[in-house]
Amino acid sequence: MAARIPATVVTGFLGAGKTTLIRHLIENSRGRRLAFLINEFGDLGIDRELLLGCGIEGCGEDDVVELANGCLCCTVADDFLPAIETILDRADPPDHILIETSGLALPKPLVRAFNWPEVRARVTVDGVIAVVDAAAVAAGRFADDPVAVQAQRMADPSLDHDNPLEEVFADQLLCADMVVLNKTDLVDRDALARVEATLADDLRVGVHPVRCAHARVDVTALLGIAAAAEDDLESRPSHHDGADGAHDHDDFESFTVMLGAVPDADALEARLKEVVQDHDILRIKGFLDRPGRPRRAVVQGVGPRFQRYYDRDWRDGEARRSELVIIGLKGLDRSAIETAIRDAAAPAQAAE
Repeated sequence: MAARIPATVVTGFLGAGKTTLIRHLIENSRGRRLAFLINEFGDLGIDRELLLGCGIEGCGEDDVVELANGCLCCTVADDFLPAIETILDRADPPDHILIETSGLALPKPLVRAFNWPEVRARVTVDGVIAVVDAAAVAAGRFADDPVAVQAQRMADPSLDHDNPLEEVFADQLLCADMVVLNKTDLVDRDALARVEATLADDLRVGVHPVRCAHARVDVTALLGIAAAAEDDLESRPSHHDGADGAHDHDDFESFTVMLGAVPDADALEARLKEVVQDHDILRIKGFLDRPGRPRRAVVQGVGPRFQRYYDRDWRDGEARRSELVIIGLKGLDRSAIETAIRDAAAPAQAAE
């Protein structure tokens, strides 16, 4: 089995220095081929042209994937999984993936998402890095501009507006493998000691703040932590563990249903929606062979929401086939699901 690609999750409040840290990693990649999943291009002012012109050999548009939704927990199937699969499926996959979360999203649900079957065998969470603004914490705040943070928070419908900022900040620290204590040049020694004492209660055993200015931390300390954080969730407590509506993404199973040609994709999609409703299915994805059509059809379903589109031509000599991957929690009734889907496809195939 090929080695899993390491991914680093970068979290931290608006203005803490996440952008600066990512730029530092780009400039000091030491030959690593990096790929980026970036939230909040506009909000954080990340210069997309800087990322695309990062100086890494072969770095291009495909190396930077923008995620528009801040809550990767709630939209893991819609946003995170397709984005990470796009990177992993490249002919020249990266050596390391950097993922920047929204500054107001909880990092633990994103780490938990790496247990989804589609990515677990291919990528691992090398480490979670929380960037902290030392000057802001010294002044009794979480960010240098709390008004901007609150405006960002209220403008994002994906966030839980009832979460106290204190809990969000604590959750970022509790999930971290490394805390980058940034902007230490703006505080004196006594204030810095008070900041570290403030952080201590929310740091896991063995995690210590790394003092720096301008997010300049040795890249060898930031990358290559090998934490496998997705396997270490129990040691990363959260104020929101067990909360109503929370999802446990640890225990999944998946299987593939093979079909013949599918002339009536509408009828098949209608049956798929019924199957999703009747069984504990989280996601359906796959390809369809539409007779007489030169292009391969893609079907994607998350809960009751489905979309279909043609992604490419069938290649010369390629075996045309229809196959669907079914993903859900452990205990799926595989036999019943397969029978229902095949029964729906059979009449259309027979009429072909």
